[in-house]
Amino acid sequence: MHILVVNDDGPPSNQSSPYVHSLISTLQSHSHTVSVVLPHTQRSWIGKAHFVGQIAKLSYYRPGTLHKDDGTVHTHPLQTGESGKEWILVDGTPATCTQLGLHHFFQDRGPIDLVISGPNYGRNSTALFCLSSGTIGGAMEAAVCGKKAIALSYAFYSRHHDPEIIAGASRLAVRVLEHLMKSWGNDVDLYSINVPLIKGVENNRVMITTCLMNTWTSGSSFKEVEAESIDPDEREREIREQKPESKNTDTARFKHRNFKWAPNFADVQKSVQDSGPGNDGWTINEGMTSVTPMKAKFAEAQAHPLGELKLSSPPSSNAARFVVHVAYEDAYVNPLILSALSKLPANTYQLLPSSLADFRLSSERPYLQITSYESLSHDALLSNPSYIGNSYTIRKALIRKHYLANTVASWLPKHPESLLKKHVPLTISFELDYAEFLDDALLEAWELHESWSRNEDKPSAEREWWILKPGMSDRGQGIRLFSTEMELSGTFEEWEAENRDEDDSNDDDDGNHETENANQEPSASAGLVTSQLRHFIAQPYIPPLLLPSCSNRKFHIRSYVLCVGALSVYVYRDMLALFAAELYIPPGKPKPHSASETDDTSAIDMTCHLTNTCLQDADGNNVNESAVQRYWDLPDSDNVNYEEAFKIICATTAELFRAAAANPTSFQPLPNAFEVFGVDWLLDYQGRPWLLEVNAFPDFKQTGKGLSRVVEGFWEGVMNVVGEKLLGLHDMGKGGEGGGGKEREGMYEVLDLDLGRR
Repeated sequence: MHILVVNDDGPPSNQSSPYVHSLISTLQSHSHTVSVVLPHTQRSWIGKAHFVGQIAKLSYYRPGTLHKDDGTVHTHPLQTGESGKEWILVDGTPATCTQLGLHHFFQDRGPIDLVISGPNYGRNSTALFCLSSGTIGGAMEAAVCGKKAIALSYAFYSRHHDPEIIAGASRLAVRVLEHLMKSWGNDVDLYSINVPLIKGVENNRVMITTCLMNTWTSGSSFKEVEAESIDPDEREREIREQKPESKNTDTARFKHRNFKWAPNFADVQKSVQDSGPGNDGWTINEGMTSVTPMKAKFAEAQAHPLGELKLSSPPSSNAARFVVHVAYEDAYVNPLILSALSKLPANTYQLLPSSLADFRLSSERPYLQITSYESLSHDALLSNPSYIGNSYTIRKALIRKHYLANTVASWLPKHPESLLKKHVPLTISFELDYAEFLDDALLEAWELHESWSRNEDKPSAEREWWILKPGMSDRGQGIRLFSTEMELSGTFEEWEAENRDEDDSNDDDDGNHETENANQEPSASAGLVTSQLRHFIAQPYIPPLLLPSCSNRKFHIRSYVLCVGALSVYVYRDMLALFAAELYIPPGKPKPHSASETDDTSAIDMTCHLTNTCLQDADGNNVNESAVQRYWDLPDSDNVNYEEAFKIICATTAELFRAAAANPTSFQPLPNAFEVFGVDWLLDYQGRPWLLEVNAFPDFKQTGKGLSRVVEGFWEGVMNVVGEKLLGLHDMGKGGEGGGGKEREGMYEVLDLDLGRR
């Protein structure tokens, strides 16, 4: 046969094109006539492209010793009568090499029977590789020119090029292509062959396969790199024209940035691992050679009958079922909400500009508003059923820690077997205005006094420890550990002193900084006295589950919960694990480099106890990826059954909201509202879930960029449920069972109450 060889890796090179010389030598040893046209340099990932408007310039390669980089490149071809082998190099793409080889050279050698593109330096399996492959592009060009073509790739597992393994792969490749030429399939334009570079591959099976369809799942295939602030040529022109140096301003439409290609190939590997037998990726991983028949076109999906496509009339805004206004005031989550909204059926809603300040309600169409609590019209929520908001007006029974403690305490006497008794820590609530009145505030806190008595004369490491939390603080502020009454009293005296210092400073201030400091985050101690430090809760410190492969850092679980109307409650299956910044050290124990234990609780390093990721990132925009992980990706442990813990979380969540609904003065679900909560749980050392707190308007951005898909998936579930329950969009979700309730798109319905509110 007369065979034309092209590739996308260029002329032989142990660094970038280590296989082509071996294949050509093997083909020639089988008495085939081989003509060679290669790109003059690496042209991978370019597909079936041509450089429009560019002259395809030629040079000439004279091959040297097999597996040695001693070939030479020349600007002119050998003259008639000169001996030696010579291949053509083209300043172009693999497809261009195919065109020139078929139509402009080698006519004296007779018609070309087959075009081989490759062997590629690496596999070309699955859709993600195939759609961009220059190797397949070269073969595809031959197919559209009416020639039989084969794209050949060697899947390597080592950068060490073993000549014997490469030779074995080439011998097998020639056997396969010779067989295909004798039995070319009907309706096949080209074949893609992937040969794994493993010892003994010639003895392994050769399989006809499909091409695995897969997608990039981890985000962008490009990574931002540092950009130059100004183009050097532009700066030179400014200097010549005596213009001042350019300054970066905030008026640019886009931030000037540069990007480099950096795909996450783990997406490909995961898709192969998750697939079953029969596709090219799976076959190669099993050590077998894959042969994939292909057409030289984009395949049609058989989703519609052939014939005219009848289009519906263009939609008008008046045809929308409801109006929606999204202004969540959080740059992280707002686009994720809009993305989730876009998944709703087409033409069902009219999206208003986010900057809209006012909108006239209509009784004809519902008006859905997703914004901050303060920006909602709570009067309209209570009076106009057409207005649908993303928050209940009254829900302090859940989101304020001292109210939450009262909710549980009021429920348990009537329901002594409730899950809340097993999965909510003992909680002591008290009010305190001044440290000197601590004794009075804890007069009936029998559990605390008994614990302090047991702790007398014990070293700090052997004591029962408690955790103190301000009732209305968040983001880990004001949390302290204590084991004695003196330690607890010292905490309040410390806060009082800091508050007095702050008051004195404010008295000396001229007032010019009030607006400037209004949005600053308070520290973990200062800035909390007043309303935030009047109500407190104290709970026994729970020894946490530790995972050695996660550096034995303490972590808590964040579950996302959706409440709709009055009242359905859903738990989102895809939960998060949020880790503390430092290695866990039990309360009272010394640090690894400390000489002895200490009874000074002010010396306790809270960074190993606080799992709020916002405390690990000063600007709130760069959450460490190791600080947040998917719950379902946590490593296995003999101490926890993750599925069972999830079921307990679902059931306890249902019981918690049932208890809150029994207290209508502090929790009032509305039939035309919904709300999302971030509910935090701790797994103790035995894997038992304990409720920590309930957060309204949770800080989604602490999830980080890497796991934003979790938040986006949650909001997709939110929009599906809200669409069906509140907006009349039916058949929005998929049915199923799991986690103790009905499931739709990962949202498990754990509670469905009729509170009689219409």
